[in-house]
Amino acid sequence: MAEQTHVLFVEDDDVIREATQLALERDGFAVTAMPDGLSGLEAFRADRPDIALLDVMVPGLDGVSLCRRIRDESTVPVIMLSARADSIDIVLGLEAGADDYVTKPFDGAVLVARIRAVLRRFGHASGGMGAAAGESATVDGGVLAFGDLEIDTEGMEVLRSGTPVALTPTEMRLLLEFSSAPGTVLSRDKLLERVWDYGWGGDTRVVDVHVQRLRTKIGQDRIETVRGFGYKLKA
Repeated sequence: MAEQTHVLFVEDDDVIREATQLALERDGFAVTAMPDGLSGLEAFRADRPDIALLDVMVPGLDGVSLCRRIRDESTVPVIMLSARADSIDIVLGLEAGADDYVTKPFDGAVLVARIRAVLRRFGHASGGMGAAAGESATVDGGVLAFGDLEIDTEGMEVLRSGTPVALTPTEMRLLLEFSSAPGTVLSRDKLLERVWDYGWGGDTRVVDVHVQRLRTKIGQDRIETVRGFGYKLKA
């Protein structure tokens, strides 16, 4: 029997917490549900779940702060839950290190689909991608080089000027997409489809915040914004 995926779910509303826990357990997940951020952090450290679902507005330690604490310790996938389609909540959660978000009220099937999409991404961080022939990247044993940036597509490691760069799996997948076609503009919709596994429309703010996070780690001028079209990795 396959091992269950362990979900940490932090939600202060008793009805939503219990109903969502039951729905996830019916879909085969093992769920640890906590009512506040501090108990959620303790549960994360004790249990090391496979994925965390964090409501933004929880007492003790809010969801955004909890996400930052988790991200300081782990690259485990994080999905933020927000009661409002509030740009500030969404962006703060993504900037804190979340990989995706879902707006409440949500359909249980939609939440499960988003969880599984995130887990697929984390289980397949590489896609066998490499620079296309003729592009301005040197390749040596699966290592792509763009100036001082080296990307080991087999070992899933990144070096900048010889120093390791810590990327989350989502950031790594995003970088691999860019490095597979340096100099080619990739639209936000295309990146949502390839990196976030969205077969449907998605919020492009997810892409924008992750690109900005990636820039801070590999160099602000490495990824260029092409207004009205998307982004490209400078060859």
